[in-house]
Amino acid sequence: MSTFDRYLHTIITEGAIEARRQGSATVEAQHLLLAVTAQEGTAPQRLLASAGLDHQATRAALDREFDHSLSAAGVSRASFGPSLPDTTLKRSPALGATGKLALERGFASVSRKKDLRPAHLLLGILRAEVGTVPRALALAGVDRTDLLTRVQDTVANGDIG
Repeated sequence: MSTFDRYLHTIITEGAIEARRQGSATVEAQHLLLAVTAQEGTAPQRLLASAGLDHQATRAALDREFDHSLSAAGVSRASFGPSLPDTTLKRSPALGATGKLALERGFASVSRKKDLRPAHLLLGILRAEVGTVPRALALAGVDRTDLLTRVQDTVANGDIG
């Protein structure tokens, strides 16, 4: 198994843990993003941290996005009480549509599988034009275009960590 394969397996596994924690039956791009921020010392984690997105800040940004989306519908999280993880799920959450798209975008950024690096996965997550991740980044005041440029520079310069 290559270094990238191990990294990808870790991100998907950790993303599934994040999804289950949130009671989601699917692993979406935001769960993958949280998993990336938890991989201390990797190039993608360092890039996110340099933009102010460590694991806690990313979770807070995603929580703000959730609250903002609820308020747009005239609903408040407080009206539902505390959310509890769904412990009735017997199997691991499946990869959802935004999770699959993030992986596809990352994989499409190279011509050969052997050229994939961890930063390609982050590139795939950040390239989403719509959805939870770009809304959360905007609410957190993160310049997504600048972050994307820095990730692309990291990939171009061959930083594999």
